[in-house]
Amino acid sequence: MSDKGCCDSVGECFFDYYTSKILVIRSKKVGTLNRFTQALVIAYVIGYVCVLKKGYQDTDTVLSSVTTKVKGIALTNTTELGERVWDVADYIIPPQVVPRFDKEEEDGSFFVLTNMIITPNQTQSKCAENPTQASICTSHRDCKRGFNDARGDGVRTGRCVNYNDTIKTCEVLSWCPLEKIVEPPNPPLLADAENFTVLIKNNIRYPKFNFNKRNILPNINNSYLTQCVFSRKTDPDCPIFRLKDIVEEAEEDFQTMAVHGGVMGVQIRWDCDLDMPQSWCVPRYTFRRLDNKDPENNVAPGYNFRFAKYYKDSDGTETRTLIKGYGIRFDVLVFGQAGKFNIIPTLLNIGAGLALLGLVNVICDWIVLTLMKRKHHYKEQKYTYVDDFGLLSNEET
Repeated sequence: MSDKGCCDSVGECFFDYYTSKILVIRSKKVGTLNRFTQALVIAYVIGYVCVLKKGYQDTDTVLSSVTTKVKGIALTNTTELGERVWDVADYIIPPQVVPRFDKEEEDGSFFVLTNMIITPNQTQSKCAENPTQASICTSHRDCKRGFNDARGDGVRTGRCVNYNDTIKTCEVLSWCPLEKIVEPPNPPLLADAENFTVLIKNNIRYPKFNFNKRNILPNINNSYLTQCVFSRKTDPDCPIFRLKDIVEEAEEDFQTMAVHGGVMGVQIRWDCDLDMPQSWCVPRYTFRRLDNKDPENNVAPGYNFRFAKYYKDSDGTETRTLIKGYGIRFDVLVFGQAGKFNIIPTLLNIGAGLALLGLVNVICDWIVLTLMKRKHHYKEQKYTYVDDFGLLSNEET
């Protein structure tokens, strides 16, 4: 092909002008396909986008604050502490209480002590280290003076001493006597913790709509609040929860979980349609266990940490009671989204629906021109080429 022919072809393609042409095909197959596809698009736009997903609404995510208050009494009788009553000041560890105010998936966590290993009357002194592969020795040369093992019990003195009649370990300067390496008591010491209750106060806000609410609903008064406990059947709006009920709703056993501890999630969902009455915007509570309890991967199960209570004798000697506490941490997780009518998303979704309806013609054209038996005839009727007659001549004017 010559250069002149190429230029002419490019020029013809560049200067071609396309205009719409209406071709009516009297075919039951094509007509049915066209109407069926249009019906699907309309059903999608109205049913899914507008009704189910509420595409006519503007949305906002929740801002939330959570505070908690636990109540309950437990009685224990141990060799180390004797008979003792535990109240909220004993079994709620303040460093574990984390109120927050943030955006999306906010949480206020609280920890309830359920079990413990107690080592009383510890003083700053020297004693034999607990036997491990690193601490067992046969002579003083095995124990480097001043050595501090991050996983050990103290600072080594350089001496190898008897741990018992058969084992020798390195001597350490530490809080003695050392904590014993034993399993936590089963059943748990604070088994009565299952009857403790927690008041969860949750305030939410949707700033875009200037909407505020809390989970203590307007119909709840002081007399009701002092006696209600959450129940899906009888008291679904009560913000006071019994700990055993929370764990059982997650299909767990409280007494089993209390031995080694664990982590529970209290999920509060606020999904609000602000085009409806505000009384319809209420919290929905669900519960689930968050930590791993896979029996095939049971290394370091549960939840525990250590804390101590310090005393001074009459002679000024400092002593402490070391407690390795096991318990259940409850994480309050708040989710939610609010929607309200807005003309902008409404117009956007209507425009998207009209664009989808335009695709129906494209699909039907493709089927007619590629799959129908008389596709060549349809193509001849659909595309008509007209030469350029130029502007009207003087004679025609």
